[in-house]
Amino acid sequence: MGTADPLTPPHPAHAGPDPHDEKRWLILVTVCIAQLMLLVDSTVVNVALPSAQSALEFSTANREWVVTAYVLAFGSLLPLGGRMSDLWGRKLMFVVGALGFAVASAAGGAAQSFTMLIVARAAQGLFGALLAPAAIAMIAVTFTDPTERAKAFSAFGAIGAAAGALGLLLGGVLTNYVSWRWSMYVNVVFAALALFGAVTLMANNTNPEKPRLDLLGTALATSGLLGLVFGAAKAQTEGWGGAISVIPLIAGGVLLLAFLASQRLAAYPLMPLHVVGDRNRGSGLLVLFLATVAIFSMFLFLTYYFQGVLHYSPVRTGLAFLPLPVGIVISASIVQAGLVSRFPSRVFFGVGLLVAMAGMFLLTQIDVDTHYYTWTLAGLALVGLGIGPPTVVGLDLSSAGIDAEDVGVAGSLANVVQQIGPAIGIAVLSTVAATATAHYEAGHAGLDDLAARATVHGFTTAFWYGTAIFAAAAVVCTTLVRTGTRTGATTDPMEIEALANFEAA
Repeated sequence: MGTADPLTPPHPAHAGPDPHDEKRWLILVTVCIAQLMLLVDSTVVNVALPSAQSALEFSTANREWVVTAYVLAFGSLLPLGGRMSDLWGRKLMFVVGALGFAVASAAGGAAQSFTMLIVARAAQGLFGALLAPAAIAMIAVTFTDPTERAKAFSAFGAIGAAAGALGLLLGGVLTNYVSWRWSMYVNVVFAALALFGAVTLMANNTNPEKPRLDLLGTALATSGLLGLVFGAAKAQTEGWGGAISVIPLIAGGVLLLAFLASQRLAAYPLMPLHVVGDRNRGSGLLVLFLATVAIFSMFLFLTYYFQGVLHYSPVRTGLAFLPLPVGIVISASIVQAGLVSRFPSRVFFGVGLLVAMAGMFLLTQIDVDTHYYTWTLAGLALVGLGIGPPTVVGLDLSSAGIDAEDVGVAGSLANVVQQIGPAIGIAVLSTVAATATAHYEAGHAGLDDLAARATVHGFTTAFWYGTAIFAAAAVVCTTLVRTGTRTGATTDPMEIEALANFEAA
């Protein structure tokens, strides 16, 4: 299988005439509902955790497994889910994933024990790993016009980037006014809407060649990702020096290297290396990874800051995050309204990430007695305005130029980096924050409100690291993407070369 032109939309190989032409925007709505469900779930449960812990009477030490069980299953099985959607059809995997996620969510909401809740969360992760790659792949094969494809990924990316903050608000409302169980039951509503749209609108395009599944690659990729996610999750609570963190991280890295080596020899590779070997796709994946490292770490520390230091209620905490999704929606809408085809992709990476960096810098200025309207509101708004454009352009680039039989793989990679990013980012920056907090306490003994001030100092130190991450992402990703690359623009090679020459001059 040859390397496709990175600026050309997926070739409709094995797909026949496009069956989605009249229904493509309704299909996009369906896919966005599924994406909203998956990403809202990643934060809505966090807000409900204290109430769930009280109701089911499990220990604080075990509480992390409510999140970890989901992330482990989701993150480690995504490559398999992506390849299954390529082999057996995106609609089939979408339907199976949405249906399974709904059943697992209902079981979690009805859980009467900690064990039942953990099993349900793991099942959510498993079915989410089937659903998420199929969702991105469905956009890639449905929207074959570059301009429309850019608009579709803009909408999809805006929802994805804003969903975490919306999940915090929804979790607060449901936990405060209904029950923590509705943080799980609400997924059944989302899934029902997504299933109706999938069954009535989508066609199940498959590869008639029916290549065999790469069992060795599946085992290596799944176990390698499992090691990385598990090690990062344990490092968050046990530190980076313990064997329970270090051994899984090392083993995961070795297994992933072995996986990459195996893909060179496999007749039907789980992840064809040309999918990740292209500079444009690599820049798109790197943007998604670094953005999630910074954003989800910010969610965690600001949630603790709002509730633990400023004593906000869960609902008020969710409302405090609203400038972020509002900023994302505004900037993503402006980009998809026509700018995406007029300016090079590197402009959206560079400018967007620098604006997000400025917002994160403002968050480094907060203190125990800082008013919300002084730094926090402006910081969240700038992060939202800045992160919207690079996220939507990065999503588009991450699957640009992929043949139809590999779009599921590309979709799984986009989801993998967005799952691994928060796991590693939260683990690393939590350690940074904890270390900074301890040093502050040791150097300021006897200070009034020492515990609160030390805690906030830890948070702002982590925000300084987030500022540096955005700055590094702006430099690296802007440099990595090819000159002349424009999503939603022409795919004519001569015109692309002319644009590249013009920009180079």
